[in-house]
Amino acid sequence: MSTSIRRAGFVLSVTAVVLSLAFFSMPQGVTRAADHSEAPLADHDRPADIGDVYAFLDPSDNTKVVFAFTVVGFIVPSENANQGAFDSTVRYRLELEETGDAVADRFIDVTFSERTSRTTPQTATVVLPNGTRVTAMTTPPSLAGTAPTRTVSTDSATGVTFFAGVADDPFFFDIPGFNRFVASIQAGTPDGSQLARGRDSFAGYNTMCVALSVPLSLLQTSNGVIGVDLLTQRQLKRTFKPKTGEVVYSGKFVNVDRMGVPAINTVLIPFARKDEYNLASTSKDAAGTFATDIIGTLTALGTNTDNVNILASVAVLNGDFLRLNTTIPNNGPGGGNNAEAGFPNGRRFGDDVVDTVLFFVANQTAIGDSVNGNDVALTDAFPYLGLSQQPRNPDVTDDNTRN
Repeated sequence: MSTSIRRAGFVLSVTAVVLSLAFFSMPQGVTRAADHSEAPLADHDRPADIGDVYAFLDPSDNTKVVFAFTVVGFIVPSENANQGAFDSTVRYRLELEETGDAVADRFIDVTFSERTSRTTPQTATVVLPNGTRVTAMTTPPSLAGTAPTRTVSTDSATGVTFFAGVADDPFFFDIPGFNRFVASIQAGTPDGSQLARGRDSFAGYNTMCVALSVPLSLLQTSNGVIGVDLLTQRQLKRTFKPKTGEVVYSGKFVNVDRMGVPAINTVLIPFARKDEYNLASTSKDAAGTFATDIIGTLTALGTNTDNVNILASVAVLNGDFLRLNTTIPNNGPGGGNNAEAGFPNGRRFGDDVVDTVLFFVANQTAIGDSVNGNDVALTDAFPYLGLSQQPRNPDVTDDNTRN
């Protein structure tokens, strides 16, 4: 990674240092991924459990921004039909920070109709930042040997392109290898060979994904930079109707999970406060609600004062937003692969977040977890995700998992 690349996305590069240092304060086995199952409430609410959040210029048209997110991770292909749907009682809210502070200015809300069968599409309703509502169909899951044809639709009035359905999980990371490496450090016998397994813990598994390609004309930015995070929300009141078996939600929406920059809550916030963090807001971040915990973690790790100040300013004062500089062109296959346009400037499906983290862990020495890309090829057209993993045909002996 060149110096110019690090400077191009300085704010999030610094955040990567936060994450990399924080991993070493965690006991073996708790490092999950960017955000998967990071807090008790989210861990027990799969439809609202965020996996990852992405934001990048659409390489097919740099006048559009792709916002994408994953939920319901680790779907095995044999469960595509059962688990391959969105919960109609969850509101998926993308918060947009457009003025350079720590407060969301506008939103993109995505909700889904109730599922009526395993083969019938759900209807997605998208409320855009200007209040316009558009609807689109999801791609129903399949148990066939080949992935189903995706339903991708573009709203003629707004120019917004939409996809929602089962997809191969684009995140790639060796969870056991990394945790064994951390354990070796904690034991006082650092063993870098633990990072040489080269086994992608997410290989062979699907996730539920929503992707939107949104014209920049519908967005606002501060000097070309836009912040984004995702909230998964449920209404506060839940009523059970025994006669019909219905569960009815009403009242105010509250967070179940939230995520912007990868792994903030997963690794920086103490376990006892993880649910509190998810229930809070980016303005709470800026008010210093979690500052003592974040600074304490970094200080305990031996981070020097200058870096504590820099890291705390990113993690606290600016709120937990993934920030994308829309003036930096994005191009190349698979959603873009030119170095200057990727993480830590926004985040693309193919960006090697883990190696970026490990680069800083090793004091800017090239090091990685030996998992350098997704197990399924990313596509060159929207939504750019790899096709869903499918149950294997009789002549296929490898299920593609790499545990």
